[in-house]
Amino acid sequence: MTVEEVLSSFNEIFIDVLDEDDIVVEMETTADDVEDWDSLTHVQLIVAIEKKFKVKFTISEIESYQNVGQMCAAVVEKLNA
Repeated sequence: MTVEEVLSSFNEIFIDVLDEDDIVVEMETTADDVEDWDSLTHVQLIVAIEKKFKVKFTISEIESYQNVGQMCAAVVEKLNA
């Protein structure tokens, strides 16, 4: 699976979790760019991503991500491991 494919799936997850049909996440998107992306929503997004891709993130991994692109790259890396 490519980063672009993962990003497309992330967009669907964000739409579902945030309940906003018009949201579009990009590689550079951060929590500061999305109005309803707070700490609780962050946990919900991580859980949804883990379920969708059947991967697990460590706390240190989650804390290290600076944007959506880094999360996408991490998913691709875990899927290819």
